Amino acid sequence: MPSRITTAGLLCSLAVPLAVLPGGAWIAAAAGLVLVSALADTVDGGVAVLTCRTTGMGSFYDSVADRLSEVAWLVAFWLIGAPGGLVAACGVLVFFHEYIRSTAALAGVPRVRAITAAERPSRVVIVLAALVLGGLGSIISDDRLAAGIVTVAAAVWLGLAVLGAFRLFGAVRTALR
Repeated sequence: MPSRITTAGLLCSLAVPLAVLPGGAWIAAAAGLVLVSALADTVDGGVAVLTCRTTGMGSFYDSVADRLSEVAWLVAFWLIGAPGGLVAACGVLVFFHEYIRSTAALAGVPRVRAITAAERPSRVVIVLAALVLGGLGSIISDDRLAAGIVTVAAAVWLGLAVLGAFRLFGAVRTALR
């Protein structure tokens, strides 16, 4: 059951790039898919705990689904008009954060005790705001306004990701001393 919830959330995220293609109000409507995906990501772990169905595979699948969801959201940003290099940098830094965490675990840090401004909930809020505002901008003006809005959102994402990477690196460094 928890993995089905994860899959449903992932499918919603994978539909986001398709939803933004027509532009206009569809960009804002894509925010609904992101919201459903984020809710599924929140609920799946709770359901796993409540039904005593937590597994390593479930945790791994949830993490992979999160990364694939974020790639889909970034593809949607690019389709709306955000520069490809900026979008790619955002994606690379998300993967870098997870790389820092997993490498720290391999180095003997059981859990990196650092919360950054670039955690997944922050990324979800950035994407939701960008899609809603971008959709409204596209309706009010044209798709260039939507492109500008998602570009600003991607820049915010990138800025938080850079700060977060430094924070994570510092926490790992401290833990390994």
